[in-house]
Amino acid sequence: MTHTFTIAIDGPAGAGKGTLARRLADHYRLNLLDTGLTYRAVAHKLLELGLPLDNVSAAETAARQVDLSNLDRTVLSAHAVGEAASKVAVIPTVRRILVEKQREFAKAPPGAVLDGRDIGTVVCPDADIKLYVTASAEVRARRRLAEIESMGGSADFATILADIERRDERDMGRADSPLKPAADAHLLDTSEMAIEAAFLAAMAIVDDVLAKRSKA
Repeated sequence: MTHTFTIAIDGPAGAGKGTLARRLADHYRLNLLDTGLTYRAVAHKLLELGLPLDNVSAAETAARQVDLSNLDRTVLSAHAVGEAASKVAVIPTVRRILVEKQREFAKAPPGAVLDGRDIGTVVCPDADIKLYVTASAEVRARRRLAEIESMGGSADFATILADIERRDERDMGRADSPLKPAADAHLLDTSEMAIEAAFLAAMAIVDDVLAKRSKA
């Protein structure tokens, strides 16, 4: 690809958008950003400092200090950090600071795949491709449970399901940048779809757009 190309992937927690984003970025040789990690970085900083998650001033400072090139997925993937991140993400000024950083990332050649909750609607409304990846809450909870157990941990399905439903409610119900598909997004329901099938479906969408561009 000789021009900047942006793929925006949105969807609720556990739908498979992160794995799909990594596969697409690798296949098309684009930069990759899991924007959820930027909110997790803010939440992790507040937890580390022992500060309340609704401390707006501290959250804004932490957001300004986020370095997109140094996001430690291992540390930031902790369940407690994820829960805290969805609370920090409702602070409008924090969102504005991080969205600006995310937009700058998307502009860098050769382009990028960004996944999150508001990429196609807010961060990159002019993205070349917009995908909205979803799955039922029950399926997402089963995936999360399997992930925890595969790492030697243990968890309760009902608790995980309740956490996912609460997070969905927060993400979809917040006043600023609620989670919703962009009007021109391609919908991918992965409830009964393995990651390989989801990747092939997404790749077909991207290839179709690229083919049309090459003929224009």
